[in-house]
Amino acid sequence: METSASLELAKHTLLIFGIILALGAFSGLVARLAKVPDVVVFLLVGMLIGPGILGWVNIKADSTINQLILIFGSSYILFDGGASIRLKVLKEVWITIVVIATIGVLITGAITGMAAYYFLGVPVMVALLLGATLASTDPATLVPVFKQVKIKERVAQTVMSESAFNDAMGAILTFTVLGVAMGAGEFSASDALVDLLKQSVIGILIGGILGYLAAVFIAHEKYNFLAEFAPVVTLMAVIGAYMAADGFHASGFMAVFVFGIMLGNVESLGFKRSSEESHTLEDFVLTTSLIMRMFIFILLGAQVDFALMNQYLWAGIAVVVVFMLVARPVTVFLCALPDRRAKWSFKEMLFMCWTRETGVIPGALAGMLVGMNAPGAQIIASVTFIAILMTIIIQATTTKWLAKKLDLLEEE
Repeated sequence: METSASLELAKHTLLIFGIILALGAFSGLVARLAKVPDVVVFLLVGMLIGPGILGWVNIKADSTINQLILIFGSSYILFDGGASIRLKVLKEVWITIVVIATIGVLITGAITGMAAYYFLGVPVMVALLLGATLASTDPATLVPVFKQVKIKERVAQTVMSESAFNDAMGAILTFTVLGVAMGAGEFSASDALVDLLKQSVIGILIGGILGYLAAVFIAHEKYNFLAEFAPVVTLMAVIGAYMAADGFHASGFMAVFVFGIMLGNVESLGFKRSSEESHTLEDFVLTTSLIMRMFIFILLGAQVDFALMNQYLWAGIAVVVVFMLVARPVTVFLCALPDRRAKWSFKEMLFMCWTRETGVIPGALAGMLVGMNAPGAQIIASVTFIAILMTIIIQATTTKWLAKKLDLLEEE
């Protein structure tokens, strides 16, 4: 009887996967015809087929399947983003990336928290907890958008790099505030800084070491015995980088991002790949990333809790408007303007103010807070869903239009 139940569950899961792939392929076509980033259409389709409307897909946010898709999918998309980063660009803008991914997260969290305190009427600690949850940007959303909308190199790579590096800071800030809110401790700036440095350095080291080893085995003139298995190596190493960093209590996302940077810059490391091998690997990575985007955003849409959102709809919208139009611009100008090395123009900073979609990472943090019965967790989850919908639907769809207006589009 147990075997039969397991078999039925497997068949049901397989059916759901088939539905997601079929609708994902159709959604991708619609997105191309509409000339909008595909993550927007995936999210809307997910909302349509979720329990709130058609009920075709009902995978719980805390289920093993969903967590597996989130972890691996986000990691692989982030690896893909890292592979498109060029080291020469990072050398020019690294100061902005470091400042905006650390101090910037604190600024965004504080301003958003003040808005939550005013509009939602919640206690100060709950308001700050909401601000911390929303403070980090989402690489799983931003990387695909910049893959489809060709923005000038240094702007696109700065925003993608920030989204990769600030997830650790966002998580640290969230759980530090949670500890204070639940009476488990007091905020310590020095402890938070040490924790952030530890997570960052270990993540960078693990990603760098594994990325270099992968480059050796794929592209070294003498030791490239895994060249024909390069796609499999990327799968294995992405999993290995994330799990190794997680085992050391470091940022797994940072590790896979740095791994991607190493593998995407093999020529800078002194290695060479044939044109055919490069195209084969690139095609595999693009296809795998597309499938991961389908699953992540269709499932994310399917898990939107409309009843919960309606409870705090208008106040939540007000908080997200402040979050988008006040917190982000203040953060960008305070963090990027002093960087005399990068010499950001007003148009570049204005564009960075608009590109900070909220998605998988804040959604996962909100889900964890609900599971831990954190103070105000239901309100935080509600406003997080509103932020995800508003930023992805509004900001992602207007990215290309704004870039064109600001003359930041690369020539096709």
